[in-house]
Amino acid sequence: MREVGQVRRAGGGRWRLVVSLALKSLLNRRLTAGLTVLSVAVSVALVVGVDRVRTETKASFARTISGADLIVGARGGPLNLLLYSIFRIGRTGDATSGISWESYQVLAARPEVAWTIPLSLGDAHRGFRVLGTNLDYFTHYRFGRGQQIAFAAGRPFADAEDAVLGADVAAALGYRLGDAMVVSHGLGEVSFRHHDEAPFHVVGVLARTGTPIDRTVHITLAGVERMHGEPEGEDDASEHGGHSEAGDHAPDMISAFIVGLKSRPLLFAFQRFVNEYRPEPLLAIVPGVALRQLWELVAVIETAMLAISALVIVAGLVGMLTMLLASLGERRRETAILRAVGAGPALVFGLLVLEAVLLAAVAAIVGILGAHGALLVGRGFVLENYGLALAASPPGGFELAVLAGVALAAGLVALLPAWRVCGMSLADGLTVRL
Repeated sequence: MREVGQVRRAGGGRWRLVVSLALKSLLNRRLTAGLTVLSVAVSVALVVGVDRVRTETKASFARTISGADLIVGARGGPLNLLLYSIFRIGRTGDATSGISWESYQVLAARPEVAWTIPLSLGDAHRGFRVLGTNLDYFTHYRFGRGQQIAFAAGRPFADAEDAVLGADVAAALGYRLGDAMVVSHGLGEVSFRHHDEAPFHVVGVLARTGTPIDRTVHITLAGVERMHGEPEGEDDASEHGGHSEAGDHAPDMISAFIVGLKSRPLLFAFQRFVNEYRPEPLLAIVPGVALRQLWELVAVIETAMLAISALVIVAGLVGMLTMLLASLGERRRETAILRAVGAGPALVFGLLVLEAVLLAAVAAIVGILGAHGALLVGRGFVLENYGLALAASPPGGFELAVLAGVALAAGLVALLPAWRVCGMSLADGLTVRL
């Protein structure tokens, strides 16, 4: 009880001694305190993890393309066009049957167009998407904050047999410059039709971008035509946009193309022209607008996930309240002795509240560090299986808000047991119960 006497005489340093008393009391009940910290920490880790995945997913999508004014495809859903052409999610048959090469040339030659990037999709190599395009892809495509695609090794493709690999493709499959590879029909990891008659050779490996580019095999449009030189069934023509003959000539159709305009004020006029294009039904979308529509679509799911996570924290705090109330019987004698040696009701009250706040603060810190550690360890798995680049970043404002909120809520939760302790009489606490 020496600390109690020190608290009474401490003056300005009394709170430091109160904290010391609270820490010693918690150490005396380390098992129950540890279980409480664990339950609250798991709750906090879930909240922080859900928020971090949500924000990093949005950032990953936003980093995928920049500087593009429009994406043009066959008429269908704008989200399907965006997800398929830029994020390599879904199948071309779900949203579009392709754009004729003649229409692409007409639109690309419009005076308001500065550059275009044709995209031909529909094949895969061992689970990685294959993209047919031209050299404009390496010249004009931008990601992140206007960054240009760079090569880690090799050069851009020049012939129909050349292939340029994304960083993840090269790393996962162990390809090096000069290696041969065979592209498969369809988008699954397992295919029953391989284009063995038209092998490709790796001529370049791209530097890592943290976007779907890393998981893409890039070949020329002539290379796509070379693979599909033999007549195929109706389903194949739909999937690949109707490629017809082999050779180095232009394709009959492409899946979509990206547009950069000479002036941004021309954007809506050109978009209207494309959407009203009479030779064939087309759709032009603004990437940023379509992306906002996607976030609006999943906003309900985000809110539900955060609400569930918040309820988990509430459950953890209820567990803390249960622990504090259950320990009142054990602490009856302890608090009575404190009162007997001179500790006032305010000191005892503050001691119990401070213990709860310390427990919650430690649990929140453990949960925040645990969530960030799990994301750091699992970012490779997420990138490999879902194509999302989760950036490693230090805790920010949201984590600090969670820490403060959990500590404050714990203090409020502790008011009831602290009030009940202060209401116990000194004689009741010193009475030995058989």
